Amino acid sequence: MDAEYHEWAHSPSHLFKPNAFYFVTAGTYGRKKLFDTPDKRDFLLHSMFEEARLRGWQFEAWVVLSNHYHFVAMAPDDARTLRPMLIALHSKTAIWLNKLDNKAGRHVWYQYRDTCLTHERSYLARLNYVMQNPVKHGVVQNAANYRWCSIGWFTANAQTGFRRAVLSFPCDRVNIEDDF
Repeated sequence: MDAEYHEWAHSPSHLFKPNAFYFVTAGTYGRKKLFDTPDKRDFLLHSMFEEARLRGWQFEAWVVLSNHYHFVAMAPDDARTLRPMLIALHSKTAIWLNKLDNKAGRHVWYQYRDTCLTHERSYLARLNYVMQNPVKHGVVQNAANYRWCSIGWFTANAQTGFRRAVLSFPCDRVNIEDDF
């Protein structure tokens, strides 16, 4: 499949490119800290992995916080599966969370944003940004101490040169709406 643009009403156009890297972020409705316990964050993270696996998306970096998440992932041959993947993820986690909290019908997710990363520098900066996100939000002083973040996995599995390059790549000027 070749790259294609798709436009939806009331949202920007989206580039769907096979085997490209994407940066995705989503937040809870009203920025409420709904995933406020370890079990809730575990469920969200596990669900992210499961939905990605079902559709052939390969995670490169991820973080789950109490009111939002980010990930960088490589698309499968059909990158258009991103939207159905996120709809399924948000539906599954909202139903589970509302049942757990006894809040039937509560609006859990607000929306998501995705960016096809077409430049290597954008890719490297966003990898580091995602892994440093718990520090950015003041949750921990060292991202390696936050279990819902990929930095531990990344440092254990990435090749030394690539790991050093990503973790030293400046991410303080990355233009991302992340005022959670």
